[in-house]
Amino acid sequence: MAFYGQSVHVPSAFSLVEIVRVLYDKHLRYPNGDPNSVDRDFFVLSKGHGVMALYPILESLGWISGEDLDRYFQDGSLLPGLSEANTPGCEVNSGSLGHGLSVAVGFAWAAKLRETEQRVFCVIGDGELNEGSIWEALMFAGYHHLNNVTLIVDANGYQAMGETKGILTVNDLEAAFISFGFEVRSTDGHSEDAIDRCISLHREMGSLRPLAVIAKTVKGKGVSFIENENRWHYTRLDEPAFQKAISELEAGR
Repeated sequence: MAFYGQSVHVPSAFSLVEIVRVLYDKHLRYPNGDPNSVDRDFFVLSKGHGVMALYPILESLGWISGEDLDRYFQDGSLLPGLSEANTPGCEVNSGSLGHGLSVAVGFAWAAKLRETEQRVFCVIGDGELNEGSIWEALMFAGYHHLNNVTLIVDANGYQAMGETKGILTVNDLEAAFISFGFEVRSTDGHSEDAIDRCISLHREMGSLRPLAVIAKTVKGKGVSFIENENRWHYTRLDEPAFQKAISELEAGR
């Protein structure tokens, strides 16, 4: 998609592939496979520039087509480079960071008022934690004991302009989330089993608090010359880079 559409944000998508995969494989419920069911669970990709990790899953569910994937980010395409709510399976417009969690918390609060069993999952980037609206949403979710909310932080240590620790960061993220009334678990963000255990345990224990999972990831995971090379946040793949990346990914299988 990135090569043929000549889009950016390749490493941003690679760091959250396993997170999105395990949510759809293990946790999200869509009655009758309908992405618009009123009784569905909600997945909010607040880190909207990582949407390339989501599109192939939506295609596998039959919500978008293979032709849509082929035309990603091209003129007339139905699939933009950022999450948009008119795409089946994308609940929010999240090109501007910091808003998705507030929407997710709103979904969760509505489900509580309706007394449904719906669950809400939201993925944000660690750089996105710079936005004040994130902390307002955390405060609301913790205060109202929204245990139907699971926040997953794609903690790859980078944001658009560099390392998060060199720009604006929280020294002890676990302690910060706990102070807002969340149950917190840190895990390997590239292990589907580990992510699944964090989420499943929260439900099995019947926790009354919302859950925050700090998923420790590698930006650009799987391609040696892209991993933790932040210039690739805004760099497009040329033919040699594309072929080299594909070769590494195939070898990694």
